[in-house]
Amino acid sequence: MRIVAACLSMSMLTLPAQGDIYVRFYEGAPKDRFEFALEDQCATGPVTLRLDLAGSPAGLVFDVTAAGAGVAVFQPVELVAGAGRVSGISAVQDGDTGISLELTEMVPGDVIAFTVDIDDTLGARSITVSGAEISGASAHATVAGQTHSAVFGADATAVIRYNGCLS
Repeated sequence: MRIVAACLSMSMLTLPAQGDIYVRFYEGAPKDRFEFALEDQCATGPVTLRLDLAGSPAGLVFDVTAAGAGVAVFQPVELVAGAGRVSGISAVQDGDTGISLELTEMVPGDVIAFTVDIDDTLGARSITVSGAEISGASAHATVAGQTHSAVFGADATAVIRYNGCLS
């Protein structure tokens, strides 16, 4: 028994750490919120985080100006958490379906969040986006030259998984 337990313990020490970046969407009025949270044992960086709404069944778009593809209320992109780790953010035009954030690093427990208005261009309630409407959209993290991806489920969450502490 002791030999088996020792072998199991040693084999667990050689496994790479599993990394998880949870991406969550929160419907809100007048602002919607996206959060990226690192739930891992070690820091990761630099990292590029990217959202792509194009895969959503509702035709989701960013509504950042009064004119354009969005409906009624609009909200520009605003970093609301973790701004100190964000070294760059892509310009977002009204009607765009993607956004990228460049981070210097992510540390366990970090939350990087931004608010913006997301509108649905195909449904009856264009100003309200449900979890089912964002399902199919994707989130991506590029770490150490490798891109890892996940698709949002009906619970409005995507979990980007990668192996190892890569910083």
